[in-house]
Amino acid sequence: MKFKRYDVLIVGTGISGIYAALNLDPKLKILMLSKRELTLCNSALAQGGVAAVMDSKNDDYELHIKDTLIAGQYKNNLDNVKILVEQGPRDVERLVEKYGVDFDRNADGSLALTLEGGHSRRRIAHHKDTTGFEIETALIKQVQELKNVDVINNSVLCRLERKDDMFFADVIVDNVEGGKKDHEYYCADSVILATGGIGRVYDFTTNSAIATGDGIQLAYNLGAEIKNLSYIQFHPTAFADKKNRECFLISEAVRGEGAYLLNCNKERFMPNYEPERKELAPRDVVSKDIMEEQKRTGSDEFWLDISYKDPEFVKNRFPMIYNKVLEKGYDMTKEPIPIYPCQHYLMGGINVDGKGATNIAGLYAAGECSHTGVHGANRLASNSLLEALVFSRLIAENINAHERTDNRAEIEYPMSSPDGNELPHGIKTEVRHIMQKAYFVFPNYDEAEKGLKRITVLKNQLENGGYAITPEFVETKSIVTCAYIILSEVLERKDEK
Repeated sequence: MKFKRYDVLIVGTGISGIYAALNLDPKLKILMLSKRELTLCNSALAQGGVAAVMDSKNDDYELHIKDTLIAGQYKNNLDNVKILVEQGPRDVERLVEKYGVDFDRNADGSLALTLEGGHSRRRIAHHKDTTGFEIETALIKQVQELKNVDVINNSVLCRLERKDDMFFADVIVDNVEGGKKDHEYYCADSVILATGGIGRVYDFTTNSAIATGDGIQLAYNLGAEIKNLSYIQFHPTAFADKKNRECFLISEAVRGEGAYLLNCNKERFMPNYEPERKELAPRDVVSKDIMEEQKRTGSDEFWLDISYKDPEFVKNRFPMIYNKVLEKGYDMTKEPIPIYPCQHYLMGGINVDGKGATNIAGLYAAGECSHTGVHGANRLASNSLLEALVFSRLIAENINAHERTDNRAEIEYPMSSPDGNELPHGIKTEVRHIMQKAYFVFPNYDEAEKGLKRITVLKNQLENGGYAITPEFVETKSIVTCAYIILSEVLERKDEK
């Protein structure tokens, strides 16, 4: 079987994947795989902004580092936190100066920096409440002009193998118009996994439909180290809608601008748990306090209220959120809106060093699927986009520094046939139910033990069942693999609690 050769294969087209491509040497031949359309990713859903020290008169690196460590429960990789904080402003400036990203400005032209939970200073650069989409679309426009980059939409990397310092990829490409899925084969000297999070491992998540942990599963099966996959952030303020698997996020920035959290009696309760930080405590703290308040009141009904603020300010500051909740029957300028914690972000993942490299030569990981250690056990708000920028650039610089051959001839490699048995229905749904019961905000160790036994059976079934390699099989295998690792870690850490 012949494999078309590239220098670099980038899997995922969120901000980390796109920014890596923009920073790679233009002499390199790059292939980018987008699971769906380019803008369907967690990056594009990011509302709050990018946290960076952009106002040196009122902020400094030490404060940003301290806030990051406090939020992460001091389980962060300090060296990488320093890289993130100290190099971050450079990348934010490049977004504006080189790529035309439009951040909100004050009357004097300076960046309009906002405040979010866990931050001691206003340091969040933002584009209203659609920052991720603004950055993503600006970078996509730039990468589409690069002649050395090929992008394949609607493509799923279903197998990744390595031999003789070369990576071999089996890619399923969905011919949308013809309704046909074809296998295409590529090889590359270096691979950057930028496949996003694992939200679809849960019943309810703020993540996009493609967040099934594919990159983590592929790296795991290659022998890459996976670290702290049980460090999962449950965002305290997702719109409370049990009818939809994808829960709409109410940005941290709404609380940053003064919104109150209310219990079922429409009473403010956070001052009882966090007298100093109140609603601006880190996300994991707020989510846990909501669960404690639920125990106290016996109700899972919670509200977020910013209606006491000027209506025009709210509409102008949060136009997307305002319109979205209005569609659901709530006017946030006049009344509280229903919220509840929801799976949101992954702090662990494919373990990498300060240059984004894994323990496998030539394999890199960036963004949410990676574990740089900068977030510790809980991510500080708006540090994720900063991580995506800084470490994807460092990966590109690392690859650029390597010598390589100009030989790009096709390579023969004996990959097995993708044909096989039909996959049984319902496995993903079963795993999601298990995870929701076993580990939501607090771990339930009895459910985790039962769940891990069942998931182990499913994992063995998928590995030995001789199933056809299809997108459904890949996502199912990814969800089962990630759930297996998460619950294994939860039970290993049981005695640490």
